[in-house]
Amino acid sequence: MIKLSALLALLALAPMGSLSAQEAEETPGWSLAIHGGAGTLKRENMSAEQEAEYRAAMQAALDAGAKVLGEGGSAMDAVEAVIVLLEDDPKFNAGRGAVFTWDGKNELDSSIMDGSTRAAGAVAGVTTVRHPIRLARAVMEDGRHVFLSGPGAEQFAAEKGLEIVPPEWFATEHRRKQLEKMKAENLAALDVEFKFGTVGAVARDSAGHLAAGTSTGGMTGKRWGRIGDSPVIGAGTWADDRACAVSATGSGEYFIRAGVAHAICARMLLAGEGVQQAADAVIADVGELGGDGGVIVVSKDGEAVFSFNTPGMYRGRATSKGVNEVAIFAGE
Repeated sequence: MIKLSALLALLALAPMGSLSAQEAEETPGWSLAIHGGAGTLKRENMSAEQEAEYRAAMQAALDAGAKVLGEGGSAMDAVEAVIVLLEDDPKFNAGRGAVFTWDGKNELDSSIMDGSTRAAGAVAGVTTVRHPIRLARAVMEDGRHVFLSGPGAEQFAAEKGLEIVPPEWFATEHRRKQLEKMKAENLAALDVEFKFGTVGAVARDSAGHLAAGTSTGGMTGKRWGRIGDSPVIGAGTWADDRACAVSATGSGEYFIRAGVAHAICARMLLAGEGVQQAADAVIADVGELGGDGGVIVVSKDGEAVFSFNTPGMYRGRATSKGVNEVAIFAGE
C-alpha cells in the first residue's frame, strides 16, 4: 500500500498544468496584418516591375513585424516596426513620399493604440518629424493627452528627443507632379493617386495583447488643415484586447462618419459577430454612405483578415502558425 507521503511526492513530480499536444496546437500564437493603402489597383495599371517592387516592400515590412513577434516582442513594438519601415519608403504615402497639400507642403498624421489598456496617441499636421508613428506612441506613453497637432506636436517631439528632419526630406518629385497635374486638370485626389495612401499594422503578440497603428500623408491637394481618419482614434485606428485591433485606409471623411475601426470591434464585442463578418458589415456601411477603402483586422484569437470595397489593397499577413503572404489585387 502506497503511503500518503509517497503519493503526494509523485503528484508533485507530475507535469501539472502542462498543455496536451492538441491544446498546444489550439493555443493562439502571434498574428500580424499590414496594409499600404487601398484603391483602384489593377494589374493593367501596373508594370511587372512596379508590382514586384510593391510586393517586396510589403514583404520587408511584414518580415520586420514578424521578427519582433517571433522573438517574443510586444504587439506595440511590432506595429511600430512595420510602420517605421513604410514611413521611410517613398512608394507609400506616409512619411517620406507623402503627398502634397494644395499649398505644396507635406503634412503627416498618425495614431497608435494599445489594446491591453486602450491607451492611445495621435498626431496631425506635423511637417518635420521623420517618424510620425513614433511621435504618436510618445504621446500615448506620456499619458497626459491623446491627440496633438501642428507646431505643438512638433515641440513635443523635440522635447522627447525624436528625430527631426527638414520639411524637404519628405518631398519627392513624383508627388509634386501629382499635385501639379491635379491643379492643371482640375482633378480629384484619386484621379492622380489611384489609391488612398495610408499605411498601417495590427498585431496580436504571444501574450495575447493587441495593438494597432496607422500613418499617412493624407490626400493630394488637401486644404485648410484637413485631417482624415488615420489619426482619429475609433475611425482609422482602434485596439481592444477583448475584441480586435483595426487599421483603416480609405476616404477619410466617410470612415470618420462611420467610426469604422471602433464599429468593427463593437460589433464583435457586443453583437458576438465573427471578425470577418464584422469587418465586411462595416465596410458595406461605408460603401452605402458613398465611401471607398478597406481595413485590416486581427481578432483577440489571432485571426487576421482583410475587407475592402476597392479593386485592390496593398496588404499582407503572417502568423506563428506559418502563414506568410502579401497581396495587392482583389481575388488574391
